[in-house]
Amino acid sequence: MKLFGIDLNKRTFVRWKIYLDRARMYLSYINFIMIAFVFLNAINDVKIRAILDENKLIVYPIVMITFIGISLILGRLDTYFGMRKEEMRNNSTENPIMLEVLHSLNEIKSTQQDLIQKLK
Repeated sequence: MKLFGIDLNKRTFVRWKIYLDRARMYLSYINFIMIAFVFLNAINDVKIRAILDENKLIVYPIVMITFIGISLILGRLDTYFGMRKEEMRNNSTENPIMLEVLHSLNEIKSTQQDLIQKLK
């Protein structure tokens, strides 16, 4: 099926989904900055609000740098403890296609070992 000269098939929709996922990742950076500004504007204490309003050029960059620093530390801890690797391993064991690939790989390995034993 074609629409405006574009083939609409399964591969097209998968490609579009990948594009949207990548764009969502970049848009999350903008969302990250917006959260910092919402955080600063949500402070209702009169004294703190006055300090923030008087020193916006100092406070806002400091808060952004602090947010980025905390995010880098959290990302480093995630990498250090291997949480993402474990998450990916759990996801792959639940994915039927990945399970099929793993079974095929195990079959190839056992066949290879059998052939090596026969050659000896």
